[in-house]
Amino acid sequence: MYSALLIIYLVVSIALIAFILLQQGKGADAGASFGGGASGTVFGSAGAGNFLSRTTAVLAIIFFVISIVIGNINSHKNNAKQGAFDDLSGTAEQIHQQQQKAPAVLDTKNSDIPQQ
Repeated sequence: MYSALLIIYLVVSIALIAFILLQQGKGADAGASFGGGASGTVFGSAGAGNFLSRTTAVLAIIFFVISIVIGNINSHKNNAKQGAFDDLSGTAEQIHQQQQKAPAVLDTKNSDIPQQ
């Protein structure tokens, strides 16, 4: 999940940068009204502002939400409680010591090896 969030975060950030760079400044409208060539854009003379500004706002909200989620995941990464089966080295050492102390007992009744 963490790596998927990072990939989405990267895509959203690149798209946000692209949409910000596509927007016109406030001074560009005055030049377009006096016959400037920039009035005939892809989105029309007035339609680009609404589409680009709304898309930028949505991408910015997604960017900030993912930033908070990634920050929350990183801050709680080492606070996870260990379960009973996370560290079994102590139990394995106890079993190994018990096997060393106990003598090896052969079960001759159920053995497939013939005894003499």
